[in-house]
Amino acid sequence: MRKGINLLIALCLLALPSCTALKSHGLAPVKYGYTDKEGRMAIAYQFDGADDFSDGLARVNLGNWGYINKSGKYVINPQFDFADNFYEGLARVKINHKYGYIDKEGKIVINPTFDEGYSFSDGLARVEVGRQTGYINKMGKIVINPQFDTGDAFSWGLARVRIGRIWGFIDKSGKIAINPQFDECDSFAEDLARVKVGGRWGFIDRTGEIVINPQFNFAWNFSEGLAVIEIDRRIGYVDKAGKIVINPQFDEGRKFTEGLAPIKISRQWGFVNKAGKIVINPQFDEADSFAGGLARVRIGRKWGYVDKGGKLVITPQFDNAWNFSEGLARVF
Repeated sequence: MRKGINLLIALCLLALPSCTALKSHGLAPVKYGYTDKEGRMAIAYQFDGADDFSDGLARVNLGNWGYINKSGKYVINPQFDFADNFYEGLARVKINHKYGYIDKEGKIVINPTFDEGYSFSDGLARVEVGRQTGYINKMGKIVINPQFDTGDAFSWGLARVRIGRIWGFIDKSGKIAINPQFDECDSFAEDLARVKVGGRWGFIDRTGEIVINPQFNFAWNFSEGLAVIEIDRRIGYVDKAGKIVINPQFDEGRKFTEGLAPIKISRQWGFVNKAGKIVINPQFDEADSFAGGLARVRIGRKWGYVDKGGKLVITPQFDNAWNFSEGLARVF
């Protein structure tokens, strides 16, 4: 009986959502707060769930979702079943199982009528009606009728959509701009999109022309002119001409931001520059890309932040931490 009870408890813990994550040293629910770049708690630990700041506001949860400013003051009271970050001045919210959109004063500007809704990008937002995907404008008008099996946000004027089992791209009028033909693909980033053809990844331009032949075991989107690629389980980087500029040699790697990329060698993370030179020696148990001049790193079980010289400017002290956004970072 005791084994059965223990198993039930374990399964319940695994099922808990991230917004009620458990502290590593016990079963007490965590509380989220925000730190500044000096390591001072700018907003005290108090929220059951929280997200990064976007457009000056952050979504937080205390039973229901609402929004705070950088002083930690509620500007939109907790009232939503779900709420997302603000993008292009609007945020999606869930009320009574339907999605709509609010402005930064908390006013509902697009009534909750959609089965699913996503953030605005390039002036349009993806919505679902039944099991079909379409797009609305900021007035809430459907401008591309729900007709796709799924889709994604517009980026660089195009949005990826799936019809059946294959992916293509549409323009903002809803017209097919790149015929569905890819096993998988991603949104455009820096004018190129990664696509999967015949089990290999390459890149296309916005006309649909393949500009880097599918040849990689895996590839990530371009960031600062370089893309992470995988060949034979080793990670390297290519430029937009498809030239390998940093030879595949790392166990893992992440995108370049602010001129540096985190890489993993023999279970330790460090950072390289765009010449492939290691500028911060591998020494961390985990590391993420730079944001706002700092990168989050983990030593043992605690997270802190380093600057571009590799100096720990915020001592590892958090059970978890996220990248800085608009001067503050979410932590617990």
